[in-house]
Amino acid sequence: QVQLVESGGGLVQPGGSLRLSCAASGFTFSLWAMNWYRQAPGKQRELVAKITPSGGTNYADSVKGRFTISRDNAKNTVYLQMNSLKPEDTAVYYCNVRRFDDYWGQGTQVTVSS
Repeated sequence: QVQLVESGGGLVQPGGSLRLSCAASGFTFSLWAMNWYRQAPGKQRELVAKITPSGGTNYADSVKGRFTISRDNAKNTVYLQMNSLKPEDTAVYYCNVRRFDDYWGQGTQVTVSS
């Protein structure tokens, strides 16, 4: 079965950096686009970044130039490098694959605060 396991969240000061990881299993990872979403308290879940099987990327306007999504098909892992973090980036971050159905990880909390 499809499993997505996120890691790397935590508490960071404004301007700091974090790298999130999502380890995938249960499907042929290299064939599928992978997504990072986030959900802040009281807000809807929003798409942050997407990477296609060939490595093409798309970003939400709010994170362009600060976040970088990447993938390592040999490790079945997708990453989200987050730089210049702002308090408004505080959210639970989820890994997602849309493979005939939507699959989600358990989420990892990112808190940006001084």
